[in-house]
Amino acid sequence: MAALERNNKILLDLVRQPGNTLCADCGSPEPDWASYTLGVFVCLNCSGLHRNLSAVSKVKSIRLDHWEDSLVEFMQERGNSVCKTIYEKCIPPFFYQPQQKDCIVLKDQWIRAKYERREFTGENNSNEAYSSDQFESTLWKKGRDNKQFLKRIFLLSHRDFTLRYFIKADSKAPKAVISMKDLNAVFQPEKIGHAHGLQISYLEDERMRNLFVYHEDGQKIVSFFNALRATRLAYLLKKHPSLRASDVRHVPLIPQLTTYCMKEGYMEKTGPTQREPFKKRWFTLCSVNRKLLYFKSPLDATELGAVFIGTESHGYSASGSSGRSTRGGRWHCEITLQTPDRQFVFRCEQDQDQREWLEAFGTVISQPMTPEDYSNEANLRRGK
Repeated sequence: MAALERNNKILLDLVRQPGNTLCADCGSPEPDWASYTLGVFVCLNCSGLHRNLSAVSKVKSIRLDHWEDSLVEFMQERGNSVCKTIYEKCIPPFFYQPQQKDCIVLKDQWIRAKYERREFTGENNSNEAYSSDQFESTLWKKGRDNKQFLKRIFLLSHRDFTLRYFIKADSKAPKAVISMKDLNAVFQPEKIGHAHGLQISYLEDERMRNLFVYHEDGQKIVSFFNALRATRLAYLLKKHPSLRASDVRHVPLIPQLTTYCMKEGYMEKTGPTQREPFKKRWFTLCSVNRKLLYFKSPLDATELGAVFIGTESHGYSASGSSGRSTRGGRWHCEITLQTPDRQFVFRCEQDQDQREWLEAFGTVISQPMTPEDYSNEANLRRGK
């Protein structure tokens, strides 16, 4: 019993040391599990993913399980910092490293890539495929005007920085040619209804267009996702020729490879005269381009409209009120978004939704505008 208590105390001291205070795989604070074959401290969620790698990783709780002296000594020799120098030695700058909030398929494939396939140890050239001249993948894609998912062939090109997709393998012409300029890809498993669901967004004739895809194989969909990021990084490096690939981790290019919306969900919306009936719409707000987009449903292919959100000094503000009005509508938690050209009125179902939207609007309004923001604002106002 004394040896058991001693070993658990040693482990608890180890997990408080710099480098071990966060999960080695997703960055969650206060990890209380460890892989005693790899020598890393991980969180409960990541420990479950390690269990699927029984050939390379075996886990124990540092608080509840019995630890032999030899295993504790091994953990003392290793730890997260030492293991990162081994298993994360050569991570390509474009490769997405998941965080605590990310979906399971991203975490699972990150862990498998590190420890099972050893992609980042420098022992092989497994990462070259992501940056090859062409990267091809067959994915299930949702039809534009129906809910059916059909197989489509996707082809990434580093030569002209495009993503093409074809209806059939022998199709001579692509169904669409998408530039890397405004392309964004994020995993949306709950929205798409598949654990490997990926949403690809891009501008087409100044309107946001969405593609919803998945692959049954987690490794293949995550590889496609990272290949998209590699192609977009190559595009950005060409756009900024003064930068070198080795510099990108120290400049704000990596955050531009994948951008998550700040807030999304249903609100009701009325028309420009505010006498039109309220209609339920799906809204997404992105702080990067300062746009509030609205769609008829979460899986719509094309936006119905967009609202640019500038700063308070340029005439933008957001305020809320509650209570029934004479304008109808099922929901009564009201938000007024003031722009230089128009006042938008939205309604939320719950007080909590109203607070979250107001907080999100306030965050965007408080951010200073960039030269690109001014250009986007002018383009959107000209298009109305």
